[in-house]
Amino acid sequence: MAFALSDISLSSSAFAAHANIPAKYTGDGEDVSPPLAFAQVPAVAKSLALFCHDPDAPLAKPGSYGFSHWVLYNLAADTRSLAEASNAGTAGINDFGNSGYNGPLPPNGHGNHHYYFWLLALDADLKLPAGLTLEAFLARAEPHIIAMNRLVGIYRRD
Repeated sequence: MAFALSDISLSSSAFAAHANIPAKYTGDGEDVSPPLAFAQVPAVAKSLALFCHDPDAPLAKPGSYGFSHWVLYNLAADTRSLAEASNAGTAGINDFGNSGYNGPLPPNGHGNHHYYFWLLALDADLKLPAGLTLEAFLARAEPHIIAMNRLVGIYRRD
């Protein structure tokens, strides 16, 4: 999948781009998803999706995008925000083997890890079933992506 950025945007009131993710949104804290806001979603979008992955993870599978922390899809095209600990949309399975969000939890002393929260606008409402892995979701969604962008946060455990 080619990750070509577009004008769609993703931000969080909890952390700025390329800044530290507060512990509350990690496995060291409450492990709830951060609040997110979307802007400049194309008018022709029929649905939205979101995923978070850590390309710095030592447990990443070869050929993957890294360790997935969140796979969320079937969001209405008019969605412009997700509240903290949101249960909107349909949850996929992350690389922890869980449904929904599991936040950053890199190995102690492993340095900074970068967490990419990707927002995707799709030209179809795919009505995908719950429980897809990131790879399975992307295989179905990739032909329908019309816009995408990311918010990168940083977390480390010393």
